[in-house]
Amino acid sequence: MILASLIIALGLVGTCLAAQAADPVVVGSKRFTESYVLGEVVRQTLVDAGVPALHRQGLGNTAVMEQALASGSIAVYPEYTGTIVRELLKKEGAEAVAPPLEQINRWLAPRGLKVAVPLGFNNSYALAMREDDAARLGIATLSDLAQAGGRLRFGLSHEFLLRADGWNALKAAYGMPFTPGNALDHGLAYQALARKQVDVMDVYTTDAQIARLGLRVLRDDRNFFPRYDAVLLMQAQLEEGPLAAALAGRIDERVMQAMNAEAEVDGKSFEQVARDFVARNKAAAGSRPSAVHSAPATHGQRFLDRLLAPDLARLLREHVTLVFASVAIAGAIGIPAGVLAVRRPRLGQPLLAAVGMLQTVPSLALLAFLIALVGGIGFVPALMALSLYALLPIVRNTHAGLVSLPPGMRQAGLALGLRSGQVLRSIELPLAAPTIFAGIQTAAVLNVGVATIATFIGAGGLGERIVAGLAVNDTAYMLAGAVPAAILALLTQWLFDALEWVLLRRRAQAEGKGRAGSGG
Repeated sequence: MILASLIIALGLVGTCLAAQAADPVVVGSKRFTESYVLGEVVRQTLVDAGVPALHRQGLGNTAVMEQALASGSIAVYPEYTGTIVRELLKKEGAEAVAPPLEQINRWLAPRGLKVAVPLGFNNSYALAMREDDAARLGIATLSDLAQAGGRLRFGLSHEFLLRADGWNALKAAYGMPFTPGNALDHGLAYQALARKQVDVMDVYTTDAQIARLGLRVLRDDRNFFPRYDAVLLMQAQLEEGPLAAALAGRIDERVMQAMNAEAEVDGKSFEQVARDFVARNKAAAGSRPSAVHSAPATHGQRFLDRLLAPDLARLLREHVTLVFASVAIAGAIGIPAGVLAVRRPRLGQPLLAAVGMLQTVPSLALLAFLIALVGGIGFVPALMALSLYALLPIVRNTHAGLVSLPPGMRQAGLALGLRSGQVLRSIELPLAAPTIFAGIQTAAVLNVGVATIATFIGAGGLGERIVAGLAVNDTAYMLAGAVPAAILALLTQWLFDALEWVLLRRRAQAEGKGRAGSGG
């Protein structure tokens, strides 16, 4: 009943938000540097052509992006032909080997999608090792790796471990005898490889870190990986003309690797990297752009530059809205649920157990379920998830506050002629208020941290900076999101402490006046 009410209420909220939505083209991107950069290039190119557009960064893996396209939450995002053919369309064998775009579009048509605007470069998957280890072991190809002795440690990304064209298929194709360890974020895997914590990782061949760290990319001598030509995957009704005119064939491997390096090595923001490319592209007047770097504003931008970037106000606004809206919804549901648990003891334990179980559901799994439920990404599923996570402390504290009251208090109120509802409102809830308020406070402080997951589904918030920092292995960028979140948690704690102090003071003043009146 409670969850159904929440779903219905938030469904209505989602409907209202959808009705009020503006018309900009929503560009998506995955959680790695190149996708961030290309997503921003697409957005700026559209805006330059007079088409309103916004960029939802770092939404997730291929499955999340496909769902976002299908639901209309995004209209276009940069993708790769090999990923589309093998991961989305599940094609195998001969038909999966470099099919033309016309064939891919025939396969995509029933889904209401299309590919367009080939950008001009192939960014293949590969495995890479440190050069000294590869030379010492005599490993130059994937077949050499399969025959290598010793215990090599693998640091593979989450998506590569699960993809149809990822580790399991590669292992079978080459007869790899290795069992990889736990998955690593792609950006962190480079750091682990440099520190000799892992020996082999999956890479994209345009990654800037390959040259920077001097890695050896192992040759795919059995041609397992298909071509991963960069294209734009979009809804079928989207007009690709402005994008094709400005971007088709304009980015080769050298240019893309240079842009990745500007973000990962020079410390430039994705927006600045894209702006520089778009400017060079326009200046070239249709010729292929140069890979010459524009001078970064600051080399390895300082923490304060990251922290006080222009997006801070927007991210704080999104974060605060998610936190306090979710706590308000959880309070509206959790307090009655706690009362019900006390009034109906047979329902109490199952209800408390069900609310407790919500805390055990992994956040990303819950988000994926809610995306499917509401049919889109963004604010509504994130708000639903945070509201569910906030229920436990509110329900439990309401229950604990009420059951801790003297048993005779309720009977005394009823004996005075008060109805059950009046006893609850006038006696029990006011006396239990400090405990209930503590539960709301706990939920609010916890949700400040949990709300950082909202960025994975395009709901914004300070998590955008944390995820982007992970993508480029930029500690300053991560801290620029983590520090404001920590400060916001402290401010939330202090705000509730101040509210509690005010409420207790007013209560004491009211009781004092009551005693003075009775004494007179």
